[in-house]
Amino acid sequence: MTQASKRTHRLAVAAMLSAVAAVLQFVEFSIPLIPSFVKLDISDLPALLGTFSLGPVYGVVIQLVKNLLHLPFGSSAGVGELSNFILGAVFVLCAGLVYRKHKSRKGALIGAMLGAVLMAVVSVPSNYFFVYPAYVKVYGMPLEAIIGAYQAILGTIAEVPSSNALLNCLLVFNVPFTFCKGLLDVGLCFLIYKPLSPLLHK
Repeated sequence: MTQASKRTHRLAVAAMLSAVAAVLQFVEFSIPLIPSFVKLDISDLPALLGTFSLGPVYGVVIQLVKNLLHLPFGSSAGVGELSNFILGAVFVLCAGLVYRKHKSRKGALIGAMLGAVLMAVVSVPSNYFFVYPAYVKVYGMPLEAIIGAYQAILGTIAEVPSSNALLNCLLVFNVPFTFCKGLLDVGLCFLIYKPLSPLLHK
C-alpha cells in the first residue's frame, strides 16, 4: 500500500469512527442513584479505537469532530461538548502516547488505564471551575440546587473530605464515576479491537 493510500485509509477510518462516536453520544443513559444531569455514554470508545489503530492525534481529532457534530443538537450552549472534548482528549491522548512507546497489548492496557485515571482527575477542575459555573449561568440553576441533588443521594458522605460542598461532591462522586466510565470504554475496546482490526488496519 502506498503512502497516499495509507493516508486515505486512515482518513476514511477516522471519519467512520467520528460518525459512530457522534451517534453514540446521543445514546446516553441515566443511572439509578445518580443525579439526572449526569449521563453515561460510550462515545469515547471509537476515539480509543482510533488512538490505538491510527495514533493519538487521530484519537483527539475524533473526539473533536464527534463534539462538533453533536454541538447543533446539544442543549448546554456548548458547555457539555467542550467538557466532553477536554476529558475525552485527555483520555485518548494519554492512552495513545503510552501505546506508541510500548506497542503491545500490555502497553495499550496500561496507557488506557492511565488515561482513565487522568480523565477522572481532570474532571474535578473542569467541572469545578468551568462546567457547573457555566450551567448556573446558562440555565439559571442555583449552585445550591446542584449540590443538593448530590447530597440527596450521597447524604453525609457529600460533606467530606473538605469544607467545600461542591468539591466534596466532585471528589466523592464524579471522580469514581468518570473513572468507571473510562474503564467501561477500555473493557469494550479490548473486547472488540481484534475483531475490528482488519477494518482498522488495512
